Amino acid sequence: MSQIFPGRYTAQHDGPLVVFLIGMRVNKLWAFSKWWPVAMAMGPMIEALYRHPEKGFLGGRTLIEWPGVTMIQYWRSFEDLEQFAKNPSDPHLGAWQRFNQAIGADGTVGIWHETFAVEAGKFESVYGNMPRTGLAAATGHGPITRGRNSARERMRTETSAPVEEFTAQ
Repeated sequence: MSQIFPGRYTAQHDGPLVVFLIGMRVNKLWAFSKWWPVAMAMGPMIEALYRHPEKGFLGGRTLIEWPGVTMIQYWRSFEDLEQFAKNPSDPHLGAWQRFNQAIGADGTVGIWHETFAVEAGKFESVYGNMPRTGLAAATGHGPITRGRNSARERMRTETSAPVEEFTAQ
């Protein structure tokens, strides 16, 4: 079991980052020979990224949501993510080509991704009595200190529009 950090923490990351969501969905359960290779393709990609942090991958986590799988990834920049996706010596391009040859538009397996570029200071996080998870696991975390207690204080930037405060009713 992961170490629990009692109290309130926040991710410690000062620069910009990219949040990349990627997933697959089994559309035809009986087409095991089609969707299993797609499901297995992500493992070698993630292993390569953890072995080579210079590629810009900060970390991620996998969520199983049958009939699919989603991975939340944190990247240093969109350029790093794009370079990994297009580089023939990295494992993504070959997996993508195999997907298009074996499945294409036959409907047996769905794939998707969403990419969000986040400017420095335009995100905030809180983790209460949790192990390191999400952005904090990818970049580091520290206790919430005076002046960073509320979401508004953690979201502070000189260029951002005011963030509306949420009050539970």
